[in-house]
Amino acid sequence: MSFVTTKDNVEIFYKDWGPKDARPIMFHHGWPLSSDDWDAQMLFFLQQGFRVVAHDRRGHGRSGQVSEGHDMDHYAADAFAVVEALDLRNVVHIGHSTGGGEVARYVAKHGQPSGRAAKAVLVSAVPPLMLRTEANPEGLPIEIFDGFRVALATNRAQFFRDVPTGPFYGFNREGISPQEGVIQNWWRQGMMGSAKAHYEGIKAFSETDQTEDLKSITIPTLVLHGEDDQIVPIADSALKSVELLANGTLKTYPGFSHGMLTVNAEVLNADLLAFAER
Repeated sequence: MSFVTTKDNVEIFYKDWGPKDARPIMFHHGWPLSSDDWDAQMLFFLQQGFRVVAHDRRGHGRSGQVSEGHDMDHYAADAFAVVEALDLRNVVHIGHSTGGGEVARYVAKHGQPSGRAAKAVLVSAVPPLMLRTEANPEGLPIEIFDGFRVALATNRAQFFRDVPTGPFYGFNREGISPQEGVIQNWWRQGMMGSAKAHYEGIKAFSETDQTEDLKSITIPTLVLHGEDDQIVPIADSALKSVELLANGTLKTYPGFSHGMLTVNAEVLNADLLAFAER
């Protein structure tokens, strides 16, 4: 397996497929998953002639289960460590959910300053801020995220079964047939990671205000969101993000869930390809 060691001595697992001189696309996964969640996209873009790269966030998947650094700043810095180690340039960065927050922080703090980031895509992404505050009254109450913490600490294995079985892929909606393999794969990815990283990651994805990150991004940025996203409601995420981006484009999908990259991969892959080739 391939690893990059960060400045604070964390081993970050990564995949790097395709011709090394091809245009690179780097994928940033959601909580509490791993780079395996991008299988449908990595195989698709590999077949289109791209170089595809994805890493496991610290504490997730095959990366080091370290005690510290489970926050957006470290997530972004770890991604930059991979980019520098592989000397990736002119990169399209695609992030899902928490990975979308990682992309926003990465582009703002590392990608644009280094000149290595060319485009960004935020898919079902958490920015600008999920938590309800006085300045963000449309956000979700802290009690929801506290409930996540209790469920994770009490019985992580059951919690990681309930999420994909229910709202993540919209399998709780009438007329939608659950896909058992998809559910089991979500559970498998989640249980590979560290309970501490997952517990502290809830704060990272819910309480990190990324308004300034979005305002500072000038590269072309595509915002994709399902209109029936039960995990990251569209009104307090994508619809706000596109207004903060200097060069943003929004596309929404009626009836699509938070996990649309998996269960609606053909639709999403076509739109991602069109943007990458633009």
